[in-house]
Amino acid sequence: MAEILQTNTAPAGRVEVDPVTLDIIENALRNARYEMDEVLFRTALSPGIREQHDEFPLIADPSGKMVVGQFGLSVPDFLAHFDGTIGEGDILMTSDPYACGAAISHANDWLLVVPIYHEGRLVGWSSMFGHMSDVGGKTPCSMPADARTIYEEGVVVPPFKLYEGGVLNEPALRIILNQVRMPDWNRADLNGLVAACTTAARRVSELCDRFGVETYLSALDALLDRNLQAMKVLLATLFEDGRTLEFADYICDDGCGYGPYELKISLTRTGEKIHLDFSHAAPQAVGPVNYFINENLVRMFFGIYVITVADPQILWNDGFYPLIDVTIPEDSFWKPRHPAALNARNHGIGRVFDLFGGLLGQTNPEILNAAGFSSSPHFMYSGHRTSGPREGEWFQLYSIGFGGVPGRPVGDGPDGHSLWPSFRNIPCEYLESYYPLRVERWETIADSGGAGLHRGGNGVDVAYHFEEPGTIAIHDDRWLTYPWGVNGGRPGERGRKWIQRADGTHEVLPSKCHDIPVAPGDVLHFVTWGGGGWGDPLARPADLVATEVLRGLVTAEGAREGYGVVCTADGVLDEEATEALRARLAAERTEVPVFDMGPPLEQILARCEEETGLPAPRPPVDVRSAAALGHRR
Repeated sequence: MAEILQTNTAPAGRVEVDPVTLDIIENALRNARYEMDEVLFRTALSPGIREQHDEFPLIADPSGKMVVGQFGLSVPDFLAHFDGTIGEGDILMTSDPYACGAAISHANDWLLVVPIYHEGRLVGWSSMFGHMSDVGGKTPCSMPADARTIYEEGVVVPPFKLYEGGVLNEPALRIILNQVRMPDWNRADLNGLVAACTTAARRVSELCDRFGVETYLSALDALLDRNLQAMKVLLATLFEDGRTLEFADYICDDGCGYGPYELKISLTRTGEKIHLDFSHAAPQAVGPVNYFINENLVRMFFGIYVITVADPQILWNDGFYPLIDVTIPEDSFWKPRHPAALNARNHGIGRVFDLFGGLLGQTNPEILNAAGFSSSPHFMYSGHRTSGPREGEWFQLYSIGFGGVPGRPVGDGPDGHSLWPSFRNIPCEYLESYYPLRVERWETIADSGGAGLHRGGNGVDVAYHFEEPGTIAIHDDRWLTYPWGVNGGRPGERGRKWIQRADGTHEVLPSKCHDIPVAPGDVLHFVTWGGGGWGDPLARPADLVATEVLRGLVTAEGAREGYGVVCTADGVLDEEATEALRARLAAERTEVPVFDMGPPLEQILARCEEETGLPAPRPPVDVRSAAALGHRR
């Protein structure tokens, strides 16, 4: 447990904060949180952070509760695992999920925690983590698809003082950077994280100067309590007292040939409180798809989902945590035992939101979302240039793919978008300027979004034409199971990956692979999945469907089969034929299901190789034995 050093130990009293002052402090903190982002984006070198914004900041109160942030992490869990003193000018760092209570979830995330002092008194914390494009290990970008232990995934940094009293621990940093393939990138990205956190610390100190410490800390208490009171109302409105809800979804495979992993969760409301129970989830995975998640992050994700769909004006913070109890068993997909591999945990992160949506929507179908692009799939390309003025130079690309956002109560899901609202696509011009490749195609895939009154967003086909020999790696999911539709909406299409070789051969790739050789002239098709549809597709305006056929978002065949709309390939609608077809389809169906998960799992597995070109995964195994896990702490 960390010991916090303060030269001013006099307790700060609490005062009433008027609404105007509270609003000013709230928005000042919100702006400081966005300033953290901008400082990092203007300082980082890796495209994953600079262009795609794969980072997450927060500002917390003295106890570590997040007051503003983006999805957050658990400062209290980090501090509980840090053994030593913390004083003014210290900056703490780690990349070990097992050593910080899963405040981060894989070794590529470098986490900084900074104490904020004002006149010798601790008044809060700023914190931020960013995904480093490479942290060493056996494969470029440090995400081996077949890893079975975290030791294969690169350097794992235990919690330590990167800065002590404002002085950089340069020898330790040199040792860390000596393990990675792109040390200049890592140093620049790390410096950006430091600058962002110290910028937030200055802004908090300025607020204390302006309003006084007592008013500032009282405002934080008020913001946290306001969130608590608002969530009490939302939870009582959305969930029936005493009722237990259950929902399950899948991770298709773990990269080592096992799957699918069923992720079941239950929710029970008792009085003011909600209990989220992960006890019936899949066992710990053999491969690196385990998502080591701490209980506070479950609370945060659940609160974010509820707030987003029910009342998005509420400020996200940790104030509502006392209302949520969480049970996560050891040796499970959600809490694997050290040294289980973790690098591909991005699929589990996204699937959490699908699970929450399935729970929330069972009793509130009017605010139910379909399943969508619940991941952040990775594409990686690296090698040495073989010609030109930069011959022999190492290149390394890490990028995040986009897909179909689900159909929603308020409208269609966007095409080719990210699950995370802050993520951005790397511009094709950037890729072609800095890497030996051409982007031959970046387009949506007609009919990949599930049909519905509100259509699921389409996935995309990104075609990468390689100009230098190298190796590629892929991390994706939803190649086996389907992104489900809701309230009568149809499932979206699954993702797939293949290489069209320069010699004319066609090679199907698994969704999780690394060290795949590519040669000049080879073209990778990185095809992502679509979002599920929302609502009865027979109720979607026929002229809108015809317009989407004209725009290439839906095919004429897809319009007929999915929506009962008859039109030509150039979008000319046959109203009479459409009316007749829709009447027949409506008469033939028996019911409109709340959830359409696609074919039964047994059927999916039986048809796997025929439909995907890949063998079906084997059933998950128990990896809890010492022989399977290797050395344990």
